[in-house]
Amino acid sequence: MTVQPIRLFGDPVLRTPADPVVDFDVELRKLVADLTDTMREQGGAGLAAPQLGVGLRVFTFDVDDVLGHLVNPVLEFPDSEEQDGPEGCLSIPGLYFDTKRRQNVIAKGFNAYGDPMQIVGTGLMARCVQHETDHLDGVLFIDRLDAAGRKEAMKAIRQAEWYDAAAPPVVKVNPHGAASPFGLGR
Repeated sequence: MTVQPIRLFGDPVLRTPADPVVDFDVELRKLVADLTDTMREQGGAGLAAPQLGVGLRVFTFDVDDVLGHLVNPVLEFPDSEEQDGPEGCLSIPGLYFDTKRRQNVIAKGFNAYGDPMQIVGTGLMARCVQHETDHLDGVLFIDRLDAAGRKEAMKAIRQAEWYDAAAPPVVKVNPHGAASPFGLGR
């Protein structure tokens, strides 16, 4: 178990959809431990494997004193209630932007041993689960902003101390269209 470097905005791995986990082995459990250690060291609410450069569908979370992980998540939304509030990302350090998300989510998947599990989240837990699952799909939270919000975010990113202008980032438009900013039906 070790703290790993986090990949920053502009790294292509953050834009590449992750592969499903097929081997629930000691290597997966080491990855979960590394994700957990790195997330906690950096003070994050969640961390997805692509943020460590690993293209597998697994993330960890630490929300409201609930620490855990989920492998191969599939999201369901029990209602259409929304939340709008500040969201940040360890791969876009120090920047926060109001982002719309669903208020409630049911995430189904597996633990690191291959046992089925489910997370029922509301509020911050729902936001975290959606954010981390987006990472597994190659989507960053700034992709979910409206055009003005994305423009503001990109300006702030270009001014950030950590930004590398030599590796220009790819910015996507909301992957689910303007009518569906929440990835309905995933």
